[in-house]
Order: sequence, then C-alpha cells, then structure tokens
Amino acid sequence: MMNIQEACDAFRVLLEEQQARIANMNGEKVDFTTKAVVTIGVIDGDGIGPIITREATRVLEKLLADEIAAGSVVIKYIEGLTIENRIACGKAIPDDILAEIKTCDVLLKGPTTTPNGGTMESANVTMRRELDLYANCRPVSIPEKNIDWMFYRENTEGEYVLGSRGVELPGMAVDFKVTTDLGTRRIARAAFEYAKNNGKKHVSIVTKANIMKKTDGKFSAIAHEVAADYPGIEVEEYYIDIMTANLIKEPLREKFQVVLLPNLYGDIITDEAAQIQGGVGTAGSANIGDRYAMFEAIHGSAPRMIERGMGEYANPASIIKAAAMLLRHICRTDAAEKLEQAMLNCTVTITGNRDGATCKDYADALMELI
Repeated sequence: MMNIQEACDAFRVLLEEQQARIANMNGEKVDFTTKAVVTIGVIDGDGIGPIITREATRVLEKLLADEIAAGSVVIKYIEGLTIENRIACGKAIPDDILAEIKTCDVLLKGPTTTPNGGTMESANVTMRRELDLYANCRPVSIPEKNIDWMFYRENTEGEYVLGSRGVELPGMAVDFKVTTDLGTRRIARAAFEYAKNNGKKHVSIVTKANIMKKTDGKFSAIAHEVAADYPGIEVEEYYIDIMTANLIKEPLREKFQVVLLPNLYGDIITDEAAQIQGGVGTAGSANIGDRYAMFEAIHGSAPRMIERGMGEYANPASIIKAAAMLLRHICRTDAAEKLEQAMLNCTVTITGNRDGATCKDYADALMELI
C-alpha cells in the first residue's frame, strides 16, 4: 500500500518509461519475399494450448514440407512458457524464453493463462510490448450474412500497457491508460492501408472520446488526420457502447468493413464479433509489428476442459486460422489459400464434447484436403 508521495514517484517512473518506449517505436519492416530463411517459433502455452498448437503445427509442416526440407523455412519449438514456469520465475516471460523468441521471425502461439491478482501481467501483453506488436488484426467473415469485417486493434497502449503497474492507496486503487501520437498514427495507418489495398471503402473509428477526452480524444483526432490521406474511403466514428449494439443490428452491420479502435475496446468487441461468427473458437488473430509477428487463437486456455479430461475435443479452428494468417504474412499465399479452402470444405464437426470429433480428427481431415 502506497501513500500519495510514493504513488506520485511511481507514476513519474511510468511516464519516463513510456517516453523511452516512444523513442524506440520506429522499426524497419521485414521483407519476406526476399528473406532467405524464415524461422517460425511455436509456443504451446497452457491448458488446451499444447493440444491445439500441436495440430496446427502438423498442418503447417505439411504445407511447408518442401521448404522445411530445403532449409528455407525452420520451425523452432520454444518450451517453458507455462504458467508454472512463469510463476516460479516471477516473470510473465522468463528472460531465456524471451531471448529465444527474439531469434524467430514469426510465432504461432497457443493460449496462455494469466494469474488472477498479484502483479504478474499477461504473457501476451508482455510479448506485444517486448516485440512491439502494435497491430492486432482479427478477421470475421460470414458470407451468408453479408459480414466481412477486419478489426484493427491498437495492441501496445491503452489500459493494458500499464495494467499491472497501477497504484493502491488506502481505500483506493488507480490504473493508467496511455495513448501516444505515434502509437495511434501507426495503427491508424495500418488500418487505412489495409482498406486501400483490399478494396474496402468504409472504416469505422471506435472510441469513447465523449468521456475519455484526453486519451480517446487523441486517438480520435489522430485517426481522422490519417483518414484525410485516404479520400476514397468513407469514415465514420462510433462510441464503443453503441458499436457493440450495432454489430448485432441488421442490416446496419453489413456496412462495416474495417474497424479501428484502441486496445481494451478491441479486445472486448472482437470477442463479440467472433461469437457472431460462431464462437471464439472460430477466429484467428494476428499481432503484427515491424520486425516480429505473433499469430494465435483468440480464446483462452480453457482449464476446465483439461480438468474434465476433454482437452482432446478442443476446437483447433481458431489457431489453424491464425496459421493461415501467418502463412499470408510470410508471403506463402498459395499455402494460405490451400488451408483456407480446406477449412471451408471440411465437414468434420467439433462440438467440444465426446459427441463430436477430436482436435486430431479435424486436423487429419484438413490434411487430406490440402
């Protein structure tokens, strides 16, 4: 428990750290069309993570078999990012594991568990910060309902960047929210570039700028500044509360194409969007920076499935969709299209119970279709 002076001193340290982070934001993008060797790191995670990640990796290994044999693609297994090891080390990502992660170009990551309470932050939050994975990209597609959404969530700022670094005083706790000019400008640029390059004509900016006037107000203002460079794209702004309602409002939701939003709002609303698509087990997620990228399922580690002995029945669709996004990111478009088509044609039904197929059954069926 801190007093006011101690809280002020802690806040000063946080501000200084954030200023240093801003100074290190500009990175040089990797060109995967010319990179001689691409290293894919595989992290199992916790709970159902090792089960679903194993099957997604088998699919990747089949699609990339020739390049793996030739040495132009390397799949590297990174062990130790488990809740038990993280608690034992007292770090969200132990130093030796982080060093190994940084030897890879891209990562395929299973879900990890974050302890409740205490000061240990999420492994994902740490990884996004350490690798500067500023763009969280989550597609949702339901063709029969005219839904084709791409969410661009700012991934390194907002409430999450200092989520475990708040202060607690007698009778009061305070957390912090961070919005920077450069951080907002680069995620906005990424969203509008995606829209321009993929023939999208509508971008929705989502904030709560009427209430969070400094942080969300800055996000809104800079997003509109960036939008001015893309005159052929229609831009509308919605507050986060009404946007959650609009996603289930027909036919209004059909107009949405690219959605740009800060960290916390993006985390919540993309789970809602995935549920509309069929559940959080059906959507993949990309976390992209200039140097590194990490691809993952959007759901959690499902410890209750493991406790009930049902882990083998977990749905691997989300992490396999993430694997397809990984393939596109490293410019293996043909392999990505094969996988996406196989997922569309696959008739194996995963229910999450013993009345449905296992995770392995689903992956086996995909591999027969590839």
